[in-house]
Amino acid sequence: MDLPCVEWQKHVEQKWSRLTLDEKKCFSSLLDIDEVFDFGLSQVIQEDVDFLSGISKDDPVQKDLERAARCRKEGNSSFKTRDYTAAVLHYSQGVCHASLSSEQLSLCYANRSAALFHLQRYRECLEDIDRALNHGYPSHLKHKLQDRQAQCLNHFPNGTEGITTAKQGAGHQAEGVCSRTNSTNPKPKSPNSQQQNGSASVSCLSPGLSVCFSPEKGRHLVATKGITAGEVILEDRAYSCVLIPGMGGGRREETEEAGGVFGTEVRYCHQCLGETVSPVPCEGCSYARYCSEGCRRGAWEWHHRWECPIGAELSTAGVMSQLALRVALKAGVKEVLRAREPIRDGDNDSKLIREKISSKNSSFKPITEKIRPKMKNSGSSDATSTEPKVNDPSAYYHGDSYLSVYHLLPHVNGHAPSLRFLCSVTIATLYLRLRQAGPPPVSWERGGASESMTCSNQSRAPEEGEGWAPELCLLGSVALRHMLQLRCNAQAVSLLRDTGDFTAVQSTQEVRIATAIFPTLSILNHSCCPNTSLNFRTSHLVSPQPDRGSTDELVSTEPVSTGPEACSAPVSVSAGVAVSIRASRDICPGQEVLHCYGPHSSRMVLCERRRLLQEQYHFLCICQACNLEQGEGPEGGGAGPDTHLQCGKCEAPVKCSVDSAGWFVCVRSSCGHRVSRSEMDLRLQEVRVLLEQAVDLLETDRPAQSVMLLQKAVSQAGVFLKETHPLQGELADTMARAYSTMGEWRGAACQLERSVLAICSQYGQDSIELGLQLFKLAQLHFNG
Repeated sequence: MDLPCVEWQKHVEQKWSRLTLDEKKCFSSLLDIDEVFDFGLSQVIQEDVDFLSGISKDDPVQKDLERAARCRKEGNSSFKTRDYTAAVLHYSQGVCHASLSSEQLSLCYANRSAALFHLQRYRECLEDIDRALNHGYPSHLKHKLQDRQAQCLNHFPNGTEGITTAKQGAGHQAEGVCSRTNSTNPKPKSPNSQQQNGSASVSCLSPGLSVCFSPEKGRHLVATKGITAGEVILEDRAYSCVLIPGMGGGRREETEEAGGVFGTEVRYCHQCLGETVSPVPCEGCSYARYCSEGCRRGAWEWHHRWECPIGAELSTAGVMSQLALRVALKAGVKEVLRAREPIRDGDNDSKLIREKISSKNSSFKPITEKIRPKMKNSGSSDATSTEPKVNDPSAYYHGDSYLSVYHLLPHVNGHAPSLRFLCSVTIATLYLRLRQAGPPPVSWERGGASESMTCSNQSRAPEEGEGWAPELCLLGSVALRHMLQLRCNAQAVSLLRDTGDFTAVQSTQEVRIATAIFPTLSILNHSCCPNTSLNFRTSHLVSPQPDRGSTDELVSTEPVSTGPEACSAPVSVSAGVAVSIRASRDICPGQEVLHCYGPHSSRMVLCERRRLLQEQYHFLCICQACNLEQGEGPEGGGAGPDTHLQCGKCEAPVKCSVDSAGWFVCVRSSCGHRVSRSEMDLRLQEVRVLLEQAVDLLETDRPAQSVMLLQKAVSQAGVFLKETHPLQGELADTMARAYSTMGEWRGAACQLERSVLAICSQYGQDSIELGLQLFKLAQLHFNG
């Protein structure tokens, strides 16, 4: 998923094994990214490029009329059984596989409009009718579309005027989602403008935050005033993101009924990550699709015109490689060269940065001043091991610009040499494949962006390497830098999806749908028990007003125009996924603002958290939660009692004996009852088997029998498990589900209250797990 596919990893491992000992030593000593990339490029030959293309053939992205026809046929079958949601998804697949000039495209659009009409998605239905008519829908069938169009318009009070008003209203709603400093200028910016690429630093911090720097922590955020729980303290927009394919982002029953073929890449916009039922396809490949013409145009302008011909290879190379290349393509040579220069005192942008930070650092030293103390590196993902110089850009806060992305530390010496070699060879191979696909990216041509840009990658067949000057190797080097950065600074974008498990009570699960890079969010340091929570939102581009769109809320989210005129419209820089960081508890002045990189104290034990953080982020975590947990372990004075297990004789807590590690012993000396670990494991296994059997009965519409098994399991578990044990929570939650299926709301609520107790003990009072469980409890009380 994140790394390249297994076949490519094995291929690169063989190249690594064939290097001589001196070559491996030479490569391992390289710490300059340009040199690391040059070494990888020197090892790549045409056979490597051909091998990557060969293993990518299993994931074709070309248009395929036969497959489009099959998708339309499957959609017709779902339509006949009145499964209109599956029909829409099948027709959308047909739309994406049909070529621009084919009749199959118009037929898929027309059929999808019929399914959308039955789903009461009248606006989307009208859009598909227009698309079908514009793409050569057979004249003898046009009366069907005209009749459907008239029926749709009846659902709007003012006809087409009502549709326009509704679209504009949705656009205005998007503007207030993530208020930023540059929101005062409503004019959309060109994707090649300096504003888009980050030349103008923009601060998205609340006035109560200060960006500080220390050698042991690097850049980090500190509260300058008291912050209350629930307050939004930071809003940041992803510089770029990549959708993760095949993550199954839909309801379980929808995926099963549709044959399990609909992953996240089918349901979400590949530009802004917004969910869409009627995507607009890329006109050059069958993979990329968008929620609107605006998002398609923005993606094409920024990166997809170059990604489109090598889409299969990018998928094989993994999400991190694709995102790294996408960031480099979007930035362009001017921004990269600017980022590589040291900050000078006379630089206007650096003065702007100093002014913005100084205005926020009322009681803290601005990070733009020289830092004199030299301290040992603590391993923070943004920490530095040497004293920063006054012109060291990595010690500055650059707002939400490309500068912030570029100056995130890549930790070259922190990655294993074999991993560095894999990254360098992968990026070098993609770079050579990109050279073979056509001329260099416009934003990377000598002299910067060209004023005349064509949107068709099929206008002529370019010669291999045409226009690729030797200095354009910088593109590959920068992409490698970003790939190494992403190992420590990439952010998973997740959403909550209804699983469809409860008929009367909504049950949700968290699904990771994308990987993104956020310029300012990356400054936050890690804590295993953070004081913040993340909330993602998407902002769409709606034609013909690309700076406005509707919004979707997520939790903690190419070609190709038909001609040059389609690309001439300006593209907004505000579209995409944004993140809001809220305080999950009160934060006092002077306290650091922290968030969790993944390993959380309520979901993972200390040794496992530290191992994962050390492997990926290269630091030993010594946060408050880790220090507290370490003090409770054997090295901190002996094993404490397990508060989730109880003595089967006197119900007191038990602890694992230090002198005989295979036994659980009652903490009461007067009792002294002990149980072997093997016996405890056997008891737990028996309860889990009963739970699994009860779930099977529930899913086959036998809730009464399920309740009987669950009651037996609860009776057995009550002997040795306290109510706070996670297994007790699972039993109570499943029993609540069974009672709600039978309409016994009071009994379901009582069981869910037991589950809440276990979840609160396991995940904490400020956890999203507890919030979701309380929401289900509220639904039960409402239904009852």
